[in-house]
Order: sequence, then structure tokens, then C-alpha cells
Amino acid sequence: MSNEVSKSGRYRIRVVSEMTGIPSATLRAWERRYGIPSPQRTASSYRLYSDFDVETVRQMRDLCDQGVSPSEAARMLKQRGATISQRARHAMTPPVADAHMRTPWSIAVDRILDAVQAFDPEALAESTRHALCLGPARSVFQYVFAPAQREVGNLWHAGKITVAHEHLASEHLTGVARDLLKLMQPSADGRLALLACFDEEQHVLPLYGSALYFVEWGFRTVVMGARTPAEALAEGIRRLDPDLVGLSVTLPPQVPDVTALLDAYGAACQGRPWVVGGRGAEPLRAPLEARGATVVGLDLNELRGVLGKLTRR
Repeated sequence: MSNEVSKSGRYRIRVVSEMTGIPSATLRAWERRYGIPSPQRTASSYRLYSDFDVETVRQMRDLCDQGVSPSEAARMLKQRGATISQRARHAMTPPVADAHMRTPWSIAVDRILDAVQAFDPEALAESTRHALCLGPARSVFQYVFAPAQREVGNLWHAGKITVAHEHLASEHLTGVARDLLKLMQPSADGRLALLACFDEEQHVLPLYGSALYFVEWGFRTVVMGARTPAEALAEGIRRLDPDLVGLSVTLPPQVPDVTALLDAYGAACQGRPWVVGGRGAEPLRAPLEARGATVVGLDLNELRGVLGKLTRR
């Protein structure tokens, strides 16, 4: 690549998913609904994404993280096609929204990040209280808490903050999400979803984010939390008899025998519908589906549709 971003197809969809953090199902949905991105097709109809397509996906992702809806983000990117090309020519730097495109959501994210970087618990509490005034709990989670936690992780990996900062943010945001979930639980006669993280999975905040959507869709939820082994999940299922089991995995499990782990979860679910989501789910899609699981991406419409089909009575 010289001074232009290549528009020749180079990458299969799974590679693009790994490069951008956007699940393959979401990439397909964006293409189908909004025409972004627009990969080439091989003779066998496989998608091939160019560097330009990858950059467009990153811009779409960043706009959505700032609170812009996917449809509006797609419209903006189409209108700013020349701007996309210009930015992409300069070292492929992921863009930030222009000042006039800043939203209350992105401002709330910045306030949380400022508090975390200052290691100021009081400011962190104040910034989250401010964020909770911006809309429904699930929107606050999707557009403020989740992007803030991802950026905290990025700052930590870049060496700009310490693990102490990361723990401060994670514990605080998880606590707020947990309290919101308690307040939102529907009546006891609704459908029940039992939610847990994979064994050794410590990223529990995405699980609580999913739970907020579950309750909005009429599910009662019981959260078993981080690092839930298959035997503990089986006990919870035996005692609670849930309509649905949900498992979250942010990082693919680092265990000697992944096959045995997935077998154990499949057996634990005892024939009940089970859904696996999170950024670490896509690499495990084939073996999970072979064991009866339904793998979902980050597209909430997809998740809601899946839940409706799996729990239809």
C-alpha cells in the first residue's frame, strides 16, 4: 500500500471480525441493512473485505460506541465518503467523531475516563450518577458503561494506566450495573434466564449488561457471575429450572482441553436452550453449535429474536 488505501478484497469475514472486534453476524447485518461495508464476493460467494472496508467498519464501530445509532452512523459515513478516504490515507488511524458530532453519551464516557485516570472514586461516582440521567439503564450501559470499560482496558494495555485504575473502574461500573439489575427485575411469574460467565472468565460487566436487556424483554434473571464452572451451572439449573441459560465469554478459554469444557457446559444445560455471547464466542461458534448452543453477536435485534424463538411456548 502506498498513498492509497487498497480497495481490493483481501480478508475473509472472520479475519475482519478479529481485526475490528465486531462479530461476523453484525458485519453481515450492517451490510444487509445499511450497505456498509460493501465487500467483494468470490466466485463461491465468500465475502472479501479490503483495507478500505476494514477502516469503514472501524469508523462505524467508533461512532456507535459514542452513542450514534447504527443507521445514523451509516448515513454519516456515506455522506462523508471523501473524508473517510482522506483519513484512511494517513496511517489508517481509527477516527474520532468531529466535535459537532459529540453526544451526551460520549461526553459521559469522557467524564468517567477522566475520573478513572485521576484515580478519583468520588468523581467516578459523580460521573456515573450523571450518566444514569441520560436515558434507560440499558442505553446507559450500551453507550456509556461498555465503551468506557473498553477504553479503560485499552489504556491499561497501552501502559497509560495501571491495573489499580482498571480494577477501580471495573468494580465501580459492575456495582452500578448490579444495582440497576436489582431494581429492574420483573415479576416472579415471568420467564427465567440463568446467566453466568465461562470458567476462568473474569470479565463480568458484559454479563450484567446482557442481563439488563434480558429484564427489559421480560425475563427474570439470576446471575451466577464470573468463573462459573460447569458443575456449578448444572446445580443452578437443577435447582432453578430456568427457561434459558446464557453464558458470556470475552476471551476464548485458556484451558488445556477446550473440547472437554464445552462438552461439560452442553451436558450441564440438560437439553435446555442455551445462548453463548461475548467477543470470545465467535471463535468457538462451530464447536458450540455442534453441542446445541446458539452463538449470538453484539447485534441486539439478533439477540432478541433468538431469545424469542428459543423460549417460545
